[in-house]
Amino acid sequence: MLEPIRRLGIRDKKFSEVTRGEEIPISNSSSQNIVVIDAAPISRSYYENNYDPDKLTVPTCWSSDTQIPSVKVPEEQRQATRCLDCKQNIRGSGYGSSRACRFSQRLAITMEDHLEIIYQLRLPATSIFGETRDGNMPLQSYARFLTEHNTSAIAVVTQIYFDTNSETPKLFFKPIRPLREEELQVVSKMKAHPNTVDAITLDFTPPLEGMKTSPFGITDGFQLNKQEKSYG
Repeated sequence: MLEPIRRLGIRDKKFSEVTRGEEIPISNSSSQNIVVIDAAPISRSYYENNYDPDKLTVPTCWSSDTQIPSVKVPEEQRQATRCLDCKQNIRGSGYGSSRACRFSQRLAITMEDHLEIIYQLRLPATSIFGETRDGNMPLQSYARFLTEHNTSAIAVVTQIYFDTNSETPKLFFKPIRPLREEELQVVSKMKAHPNTVDAITLDFTPPLEGMKTSPFGITDGFQLNKQEKSYG
């Protein structure tokens, strides 16, 4: 029997390990060195009531491809036929100038010093989108950076750290070093591990056919460049 999925929590701009609903703070939690094993496509969800990230509750409406509501959403709960036309997609429909229907993305990761243990990391929109500023990269900017270096995300140690200027938890991504050959062998096996699959597909409904591929997919050019020695 598989162990329950561990989750890397980012509440209050502090890292914690969450298992079976129990949250344990991680010491030296201002940053963590991880390896990104795989990533789910970007999804979105709308909660009619206040959303609590520490409770496993089903949203009112959700989309697995950010285009249309999931086929598993009850018809009476669907907010629109297309996400583009949805009133919950309008800026200001949520808190402040935010959208009530929020983007998010799930990553399957391991810690640098425990490559055989899978964690789920759920990223809010602020950690996914945006441009690189002063060397600080949200996920998509980081993915483009790796592509430019012809490097796979699974082949490097990545540092994740909080944006200290953000009022809400927001992560940046930074490459630290290439993995050693023996480490690559370990993470390559973890790619197909059932816990990895669970970490990126654990959702309210199975993914829709034809959804967008992960930003860490092979087709996006993330190939290991064995000549890459450092990233500065």
